[in-house]
Amino acid sequence: MKLAIFDLDNTLLAGDSDHAWGAFMTEHGIVDADDYARHNDEFLRHYQQGTLDIDAYLRFALAPLAEHPAEDLETWRSAFIEKAIRPMITPAARELVESHRHRGHTLMLITATNAFVTGPIAELLEIPHLLATEPERRNGRYTGRYTGTPTFQHGKILALEEWLETQQVRPEETWFYSDSRNDLPLLEQVDHPVAVDPDPVLRREAEARGWDILMLNAVEETAE
Repeated sequence: MKLAIFDLDNTLLAGDSDHAWGAFMTEHGIVDADDYARHNDEFLRHYQQGTLDIDAYLRFALAPLAEHPAEDLETWRSAFIEKAIRPMITPAARELVESHRHRGHTLMLITATNAFVTGPIAELLEIPHLLATEPERRNGRYTGRYTGTPTFQHGKILALEEWLETQQVRPEETWFYSDSRNDLPLLEQVDHPVAVDPDPVLRREAEARGWDILMLNAVEETAE
C-alpha cells in the first residue's frame, strides 16, 4: 500500500471548515452570535500561532452539538456544506487528490476538525479514509465531549498508527500534505512531506529541510 495523507483546512480547502461552521452557526442564530464569534476567532488565532489548547477548543466547538437534536444538526450541516464548503474546493486541490487516486494510492484525510463537520467533506472529495476527532454520542444525541485522542499535532501520529494496526499493513511509501506548523510532527514521519500554502513557520522549516512547497489555494508572490 502507498498512502497519500491530506490535511484538510487550508490544504485541500481554501479556508478553515471548523471556523466556517462556527460562522455559519452564528449567521443562522444557532449559537449566540457575538459571544461565539469572538471565541471562534480567538481560538483560530491560537491555532495559527501554534498555541491552541485542544481540550479547551473542543469543549467550545462541540458544545453546540449537545444543544440540538441530531436531525436539526444534520439539516444545518447539509446547507453549510453547499454554501460554505463547495466553494472552498479549488480545481488544483481536486487535481492533487485525483493524481494520487489515478496512481492507485490509498487516500486519507487526517484533521483535527471533528468528524461531524468533516465526514461529508471527505465524501465530497471521495476520500475513503478519514481520521478526525470523534464527537461522543449517546442515545442518539451528541454529548459535547469527544472520544479517543484528538487528531491534533502528535495525536495525528497516534491516530494513524492505530489505523495502520487495524489494517494490519505497513505502507511502502507515504505522502502528507499540510499548511500548518501544527502538523510538523507527522510531516517529519512520512517519506514525502509537502507544505501546502504554508504558514510562515512551516515555510521556514520546509525550505530548511528541502521539502516540496505546493501552492493550491494562493498565488505565489513574484518579484517585479
